[in-house]
Amino acid sequence: MFEATTKAINVRVSPEFLDEQSDPEDHHFFWAYYVEIENQSQEPVRLRARHWLITDGNGATQEVIGEGVVGEQPLIRPGETFTYTSGAPLGTPTGFMHGQYKMEREDGDDFLVDIPAFSLDSPYDEHLVN
Repeated sequence: MFEATTKAINVRVSPEFLDEQSDPEDHHFFWAYYVEIENQSQEPVRLRARHWLITDGNGATQEVIGEGVVGEQPLIRPGETFTYTSGAPLGTPTGFMHGQYKMEREDGDDFLVDIPAFSLDSPYDEHLVN
C-alpha cells in the first residue's frame, strides 16, 4: 500500500496487476488500483477533480484530468473514508502513477491533496515483450 497525507486528508492506494485483462503479446497490460481517501480533518471536504500522471516503462507519460472520481464528487465528512476502484492500461509491463485531487471545503476554498506515487508492476519481463 502507498500512502500520502496532505492537510489531514490521507490517501492510500493499492495497485493490482490483472493478468486476465492483459495481453502481453499485444503489449496490453492492465492494473486495477484501489483508493481510500480518509478525512482526518475537522471539517467536511468534497472531492471536486483529479489529475493523474501515468508513466509507462518507456518513460511516456499520459495526463488524465477530470471532474471527481468514477463519476462522483463525494462529500467526505470528518472521520469518514471514501473508497473506489479504477483501472489503468499500459503498453509496457511496468510503470507508475501519481497525481493530485482537488478538494473543496464547505466555505468554497479549495486545496490540492497529493496522491502518492505507486508502481505498476507485472510478472512479465520488459525485454521479453518488446
